[in-house]
Amino acid sequence: MTDLLPQHDDEPAPPSRRELNKAATRQAITDAALELLRSKGPGNFTVEDIADAAGISRRTFFNYFSSTDAALASIVHGFLDKAIIQLRLRPADEPMLESAQAALVALADPKAVAPLAELFTLTQQSPLMSHTELEAWDHCRAQVFTVARERLAGTPGGQDELYVHALAGSIISCGKAAMEVWFNRRGPDLTPASLAELRQLLIDAMALLATGFNTPAPPSATRSS
Repeated sequence: MTDLLPQHDDEPAPPSRRELNKAATRQAITDAALELLRSKGPGNFTVEDIADAAGISRRTFFNYFSSTDAALASIVHGFLDKAIIQLRLRPADEPMLESAQAALVALADPKAVAPLAELFTLTQQSPLMSHTELEAWDHCRAQVFTVARERLAGTPGGQDELYVHALAGSIISCGKAAMEVWFNRRGPDLTPASLAELRQLLIDAMALLATGFNTPAPPSATRSS
């Protein structure tokens, strides 16, 4: 009798064709939105323009995004999704802030932060992009809150709503601070060296938060990329 191969119930099922198609459509929309932003500038294109460029209908666009701001904000989601995956791979008993720092370290390629950097640069250069920046950071905060609540559910104080909200908000605030320092230093520079500096600033910001701001992080500008 032939032995049956062992079944691994914890292995995720491969994505279905429908899921792959949805992901491809979503990516096509964000790619079209970014290209229109580069070519026409903020405020100079509509949902219909994005839909036409992506080869979809207006109705299909609204199945994925509520506005042009939401579509543009989703540009940063790829970076965030990778960081969240790395965060969830960390040991369950590791302090949350150490896990956040390690997750950023694991994203070794500085180009991983390029979408985040480009959108931030564009929002700083145009007041019309302020809503887009808010959309992006709100999404980040929601994602970090979800992971923090999962990780802290079984720890003392982990069920406290204020604690989890404050932790998630602090992580996002430190991330924004790192972005602002980077932009003040580099402006719209998206070269590999500049992106490497941004990645290190994000890591340093998490380190400052983890130590309660007691020990200043080493100046990132002096570190080798």
